[in-house]
Amino acid sequence: MIFPLYDENAARRVPVVTCGLILINVAALLWLNSLSPLQHLQATAHFGFVPKRIQQLSDPNLVVHVVVGQDPQRRPLFLPVEADQAGILTSLLTTMFLHAGWWHLLGNMWFLWIFGNNVEDRLGHVLFLLFYLLGGLIATGCHWAFEPYSEFRVIGASGAVAAVLGAYAVTFPHARVRCLIFIVIFITLIDVPAILVLGVWIVGQILSALNALGRVNLTGGVAWWAHVGGFAAGALLMPTLASLVKPSDETPGQEEWWKT
Repeated sequence: MIFPLYDENAARRVPVVTCGLILINVAALLWLNSLSPLQHLQATAHFGFVPKRIQQLSDPNLVVHVVVGQDPQRRPLFLPVEADQAGILTSLLTTMFLHAGWWHLLGNMWFLWIFGNNVEDRLGHVLFLLFYLLGGLIATGCHWAFEPYSEFRVIGASGAVAAVLGAYAVTFPHARVRCLIFIVIFITLIDVPAILVLGVWIVGQILSALNALGRVNLTGGVAWWAHVGGFAAGALLMPTLASLVKPSDETPGQEEWWKT
């Protein structure tokens, strides 16, 4: 297993948007944890993304029974949610700021912290924020395309963070990333090119997504296709967006392969 610790790719500007996104995600989890168990389930059902709720945009009489967990006998627990067009559209954004717990949050924010600062440095603060949100929306759309009738709620920033990883991979492919390597009982630190680290990550996501196709998971599982879609979106959008912003000669690590 490869776990990135930090990259050796200093940014010129303070990553205020990256830091702001992390703080918002932390605040959102603190808010969720302050709710009662029932309120917590209701909040994630309404503010998380539920693919089947998209049908409610054209059928306001449709009631979606969102799967919010399991009972002691491991049977699904449902929460009926009526059509709310404004709420459905809003959930496309709010879903990427909610997390299931601290480990879920830490994993996403760790990757955002390592790789987000350089993408923000390249695009600028405003364009990076727009890119992040658009990447998250595309990732959510990709999940919906593969599971349009799912009644499981999806929460987490992983789709938007995956877009950041895709953007980093095509912009700084040769940047060195210090990684912790686990092989059975062998543990070591090694510097690895970013394209290798992120390449291994996305291949793992693709294999997991393909393995999950056609399987029924009563716990909802991981939205693998959101990760794949987000990464692809970031890699494809980055060249176009970067062309709108002139790179600074002072900015380290500019290795944009599309200009070579």
